[in-house]
Amino acid sequence: MSKVFTIAEGLENLGALRTGGQGSVYKGRRTGVIYSAVKMIPTPVYSESGEDKNYRNFQNEVAKLQKVNEITNPNVVKILSFGVTESGSFPFIEMEYIDGPDLSELLQPPHEKIFMLKELLKVADQLACALAHCHKVGVKHGDIKSNNVKYNINTGNYVLLDFGLAIMSEEQRRSSIRNAGAVEFMAPEQSDGKMLMQTDVYSYGVILYELLTGQVPFPLNTSGDTGRNNVMMGHLEGKVPDPLPLRKAALPGNWGTDKREMEMQVPAWLLALIDKCLQKKPEDRFPDGQALHDAIVNGTLATAGEQVNIGASTLLSENEKLQTKLQERSDPEKVGILRMDKGVVHMQKSVFAGLVFLAALFMVLFVVSKAGNSNSAQYGADGAGVPLKPYKSILLLKPYNYDSLVHTQQFARMKADSIAKWRAAVSAERYKYTPPVISQPEKPKKKRKKFLGIF
Repeated sequence: MSKVFTIAEGLENLGALRTGGQGSVYKGRRTGVIYSAVKMIPTPVYSESGEDKNYRNFQNEVAKLQKVNEITNPNVVKILSFGVTESGSFPFIEMEYIDGPDLSELLQPPHEKIFMLKELLKVADQLACALAHCHKVGVKHGDIKSNNVKYNINTGNYVLLDFGLAIMSEEQRRSSIRNAGAVEFMAPEQSDGKMLMQTDVYSYGVILYELLTGQVPFPLNTSGDTGRNNVMMGHLEGKVPDPLPLRKAALPGNWGTDKREMEMQVPAWLLALIDKCLQKKPEDRFPDGQALHDAIVNGTLATAGEQVNIGASTLLSENEKLQTKLQERSDPEKVGILRMDKGVVHMQKSVFAGLVFLAALFMVLFVVSKAGNSNSAQYGADGAGVPLKPYKSILLLKPYNYDSLVHTQQFARMKADSIAKWRAAVSAERYKYTPPVISQPEKPKKKRKKFLGIF
C-alpha cells in the first residue's frame, strides 16, 4: 500500500486500488468512517484559473459529469466531489465506494469461467440502463471494461464505475489510450482518439461476449507493443469468432447434462445484439445506450413470449396424447378386448369368463331378492292376506325424551289392541272394522259469572 497522504482537506488517501495509463484510483476516507473511491488524472494543473488549459478542460468535463447525478441511477456510481490535490496539483474526482467484486474477478476461480444465461441477461439489462442514463445527459464514459463494472453486494446491482476518461480532453484521451492496459475493450475509432456514444456500445458488446464465452473477441496474448497492435488490428479488421463453440468449450465439467444443454440455449436476439454492438463502423451499431436498452427490453419480452408459446404448445401436445389414450381405452376393439370379424364377435377367454360369472351372480341375487320379498310380507293367522309393516323399535325414534317414550308406548298398546279386534272381525265376518275412537279429554267449562247488577 502506498504512503497515506491527504488528497484534499477532509479527504485521506488510504492507498491505490488500481493504477494505469489513464490515471490511478485510490481508496479514500472522509473525516470519519465514510469510504470513497478517488480517481486522479495524471495531467497536472499548474493554475486553478481559466488561464490554465488543463484546468479549464477539467472544469468543463466535470460540469457535464455532474449532470449524471442530477437523477440518481442504481447502476451508475455517484460522483461525490472533485478538485485538485494539495500535493502535486493533480485533478481528481471522488466517487462512491462500491463494496463488491468486479466482472473480471467474477470470471476468475473459484467462480466459473462463464456466466449463466440468467445472470448474463441481468448484467446486459443493468449495464445498458447505465449507458442510457449517461448518454441521455450527453456523458460518454469512454472506458467501459469488465473491471469497471462492479457487483454491489449490498444492493445486488451491477454498477458502472470510473468516469476518468469522461473528464479528459480529446488530446489527453489520445495520449492516455496509447498507454492504456485494456486495449481488448477499445472500439476501432479509439485508435484515433475519438470517443463517441457508439464507442461505449462497442465496449459493452465486448463485455457481453466475454461473459458469454469466457474470453474477449481479440485477446491480448503477448505483452508489449506487438501484442497491443495485434489486438487493435483485430478490432479494426478482424472477424469476431462465433461465440457458441467457445461457450460450449468453456462449460464447466461439473454441470449436469440438462444444465449444459439449457445453458447452450442462447437467445437468438442476444446473439444478434452482440453482433450489432461489435460492428466495425460506428454507424452500424446502436446509436446510443437508450436504443441499446430498448433492444434488450424488446428481446427479453420476445423471449418471454416464446417461452409462453412453447409452454402452450407443450400443453396442447400432452393433451392430444391423453385424448388418444382415452380413446384407445374407450374402444375395446382397439385394445384387443373385442374383435369384430364378419358378424362374429371374438372375445378373450378371461373377459368371457368374467361376464359369465357376473351373469350367474346377478341371477342368484335376483332369486334371493324374490324369496326375501315373499317372506317379508307377514300375514294374519287367518290367512286374510293383510300385510303388516315391519316392527321398528321406539328407541329409533329421534329426538326423544322420557315423556315422548311413555306416550309412544301407550300409543303402541292401543294400536295393537285395535289390530287384534280387527283381525277377529275379519275372521268372523260379522261386522266391519271400525277404527277405535280415541276420546279427547273434555275441556273444563268455564263458570259463568252471575250478574248482580248495580242497586
